[in-house]
Amino acid sequence: MSAHGNARVEMDLADDQIKVLEENFTRVSKHPDDATLMLIAAECGLSEEETAKWFRMRNAQWRKAEGLPPNLGSVKD
Repeated sequence: MSAHGNARVEMDLADDQIKVLEENFTRVSKHPDDATLMLIAAECGLSEEETAKWFRMRNAQWRKAEGLPPNLGSVKD
């Protein structure tokens, strides 16, 4: 697998799960609410906890790539 610009969050996920997560991250929300998170988790076959963890890690990667502080609060998306 090539690591071409698309930051991979380090969890053991299938490519189709990552695709769904990335699409939601890009098109829906970087900070999904509980209801949205539940739908994304169901679509991926992951627990809400795993899905929330993925979004937290993916947000940290995104913020780093954008040159923003790693934690939410100092800059609002």
